[in-house]
Amino acid sequence: MRSSNPVFSRRGFSRDNGYAGFNAAPQAGGPAVGTQGNPYAQQGGNPYAQNPYAQQGLQQGAPPQAPVTTGRMTMDDVVMRSAMTLGTVVVGAVLAWALLPVSSTSYGLAIGSALVAFVLAMVQSFKRTASPALIIGYAAFEGVFLGVISEMYNAAWSGAPFQAVLGTMAVTGATLLVYKAGWIRVTARYARIGLTIAIAFVAVMAVNLLLVVFGVAPDGGLRSNGPLGAIVGILAILIGAFFLTLDFKQIEDGITYGAPKEEAWLAAFGLTMTLVWIYIEMLRLVAIFSGDD
Repeated sequence: MRSSNPVFSRRGFSRDNGYAGFNAAPQAGGPAVGTQGNPYAQQGGNPYAQNPYAQQGLQQGAPPQAPVTTGRMTMDDVVMRSAMTLGTVVVGAVLAWALLPVSSTSYGLAIGSALVAFVLAMVQSFKRTASPALIIGYAAFEGVFLGVISEMYNAAWSGAPFQAVLGTMAVTGATLLVYKAGWIRVTARYARIGLTIAIAFVAVMAVNLLLVVFGVAPDGGLRSNGPLGAIVGILAILIGAFFLTLDFKQIEDGITYGAPKEEAWLAAFGLTMTLVWIYIEMLRLVAIFSGDD
């Protein structure tokens, strides 16, 4: 069964828990390759279920072809939606940095914006279809949050946001290179192990936050500005890189198997959340390595 939450499932798993394109080979007399491994085929009542690959009588082992009909997701669609979403994050961040001075009020506004962004992200995550309004709204509020905290980090550690941006770009580029080179294969087993680690990490960080709030770990606990905090930060960035591989696979499969054009918004949504995750963790890491509290 697919997870109902694309924040963790990335909508890439087919009904039999196989990753799209990595299902078991069809048996003789069974469905053709075009439907056996295609998460966008066999959607009863869905106008996109009339997949051209399902009607071409592809034989076992034949490589899938690029979509030739209109209304299918393309790389241009993904790039455009991602540019719109990430552009909204950047605009929100720049405006927040320029208009909101470093103060307790600004910090409170940043926390409020982060909560609104979280709610919008959760609503979109549990929806079956993409909502551009929710995704752009999430990006705008996330941008305000990032702008305020980036300005605060810059006030304490000059140049930290710029270094974090460079670090985020380096991690993204390296992950894409490794993925395209085939050094990482996104299989169902790979995804399950990675998601288990990611969920466990989030749970531990939530407990750590509670300990900090209630004064049990006043120095930040696992998020302290020391060697332990640096190790946790590096692990968080590696988890972000893992999510990037799921994002790349989602995009690749969506284009290969003829996903509806609207799925490009979900691809942009996933990429934006992952890049925000990596940037925040990179910002923490830069602050730790800068040395001064």
